[in-house]
Amino acid sequence: MTAEHDAAADREQAVTDEVLASFDRTADPRLREVMQSLVHHLHSFAREVRLTEAEWERAIAFLTRAGHLTDDRRQEFILLSDVLGLSMLAVAINETRAPGATEATVFGPFFVDGAPEIPLGGDLAHGAAGTPCHVSGQVRSADGSPLPDVRLDVWGADEDGFYDVQYPGDRSAGRGWLRTGPDGTYRFWTVLPTPYPIPHDGPVGDLLAAAGRGPMRPAHLHFKATAPGHRPLITHVFVAGDPYLGCDAVFGVKDSLVVAVDHHTAGTAPDGSHAQGAWTSMAFDLVLVPDAAG
Repeated sequence: MTAEHDAAADREQAVTDEVLASFDRTADPRLREVMQSLVHHLHSFAREVRLTEAEWERAIAFLTRAGHLTDDRRQEFILLSDVLGLSMLAVAINETRAPGATEATVFGPFFVDGAPEIPLGGDLAHGAAGTPCHVSGQVRSADGSPLPDVRLDVWGADEDGFYDVQYPGDRSAGRGWLRTGPDGTYRFWTVLPTPYPIPHDGPVGDLLAAAGRGPMRPAHLHFKATAPGHRPLITHVFVAGDPYLGCDAVFGVKDSLVVAVDHHTAGTAPDGSHAQGAWTSMAFDLVLVPDAAG
């Protein structure tokens, strides 16, 4: 190595050392640890790839575009985290496992507060387009005991691959919450999930295109289960046989979450109602981890 190279390396390291030292007096020890580690790895990345000023400017422009697109109906930064696998890595780091417990997966950018409550056995489709789908199962604790009165938030896309928040207006469709019955069972109507592309008309879509990656997600329903004394669970239920199970744009698929869908013709549905046309059904049990297991 030449003296010029050594001097350049020293100048670069001096910048990193100065920034690291600026966090030495951070009162919160966890914040100090996180920020100093972030600086260390971020600076190491820049040195490793020999980041140019033009590339830095493009990165700032990318993040600026993501910020401009983000509002209470669209979260481009969560989308970016998802396609980089950071969301699933955070899930893997923080997931508390217990034998037989339902695996967690990504939260996604389409959850919204204020979804309507539906009764047990009710319809959360609320007019969403698609084939009717009856979804049922039981929520249990890791020891096998049924969990009554668990709050289940459920949301999914319609047959065109869009969530309600992607449409104009304030309509709530394909979204709702309900509580499990005394025996921990749940049931509701929605529409059969279909595969769909994540929003790719923004900077995250540009990134996927530049990398030669597709934007598709396999068909799924989102579940959020909240029960006293148990860790909250965020998970999906994926449709077996979907062509995108092996190439999910956000890396969220786990084999244990893939469920078969039964197809039916017109006739009597599980709740005793008469289905006028074709309908489908799927069953999936949720097993939660007690807080004490964490």
